[in-house]
Amino acid sequence: MTIAPERIAQIEARRDELAAQMATGDLPGDRFVAVSKEYAELEPVAAAAGEVRRLRAESESLTFMTQDADDDLRAMAVEELHANRAQLEAAERALALALLPRDAADERAAMLEIRAGTGGDEAALFAGDLFRMYQRYADNRGWRVELISASVSDAGGYKEVVASVTGAGVFARMKFESGVHRVQRVPATESGGRIHTSAATVAVLPEAEDVDVQIDDKDLRIDVYRSSGPGGQSVNTTDSAVRITHLPTGLVVIQQDEKSQHKNKAKALKVLRTRLYEAERQRLADERAGTRRSMVGSGDRSERIRTYNFPQGRVTDHRINLTLHRLPEILEGEMDELIGALIAQDEAERLATLDG
Repeated sequence: MTIAPERIAQIEARRDELAAQMATGDLPGDRFVAVSKEYAELEPVAAAAGEVRRLRAESESLTFMTQDADDDLRAMAVEELHANRAQLEAAERALALALLPRDAADERAAMLEIRAGTGGDEAALFAGDLFRMYQRYADNRGWRVELISASVSDAGGYKEVVASVTGAGVFARMKFESGVHRVQRVPATESGGRIHTSAATVAVLPEAEDVDVQIDDKDLRIDVYRSSGPGGQSVNTTDSAVRITHLPTGLVVIQQDEKSQHKNKAKALKVLRTRLYEAERQRLADERAGTRRSMVGSGDRSERIRTYNFPQGRVTDHRINLTLHRLPEILEGEMDELIGALIAQDEAERLATLDG
């Protein structure tokens, strides 16, 4: 899309105005923080706008030179103009992307929830494979993964696992993972060599902060009871497990992985706050977009988004019709090509919406 010169001038003028305000040293503390934040957000946009303006001026100069009588000078100008047009196209796209409305949650940590679906023990094993894949991806990017709760399957893997992923830009890169992931492979217990299909559901939610969701104590029913399942003898000797019910919505969160009732309550409240925050985000998004939802970024957990085919060593993302024959590497956390393609498709869709 082409950004009007007036819009570019407006962006740069606002950047300069903010810089001047900060330089005076007269702003009160809270106002200085607000101005600094706006400046930090606007500076990369202004830099992109300045590059577009520079390349447009260069294009005009080169176009004029192509009309020169000197053959050598004209030929040089034509060659440089060709390169300039490619640079200008890229710069205008970069500026358009910078001007797109940002998801306020992009820089947040994320709550990762994986649940085994159809397929019994094999689905639980696959849920474990997915969790390890995301752990390795997080390691590759320097993120931190903290296990919140886990329900381990008898055969291995997880019936359900919830973790917090923290780091720079976590939600921006992980948000497209929500949906149904399907695996096609021969289970270790399958003597006939038949390929089985199993599934697991992934949900990625932006983590809420205390200021995002105010929870009134009277809206909570908190039950404590004795933990069950793995965790050592001491788990079963005290009422450390916590079940929190949010009465207005009926949301229920159970936490029993810690031996401390206090820690279980804190983790349960963190999960509850995040789920309430996500519900409000979805409500607002639906109001803004009406019935239209982005193909890539819908976050619909009932939608089959990806298939991992072990016999063919391939991963197919059905939303963007992308197939990569790199299944072992992807399961080892090498997901940048896959996630990068999803981000690029989402950007293209949003740009097309602006153009329309």
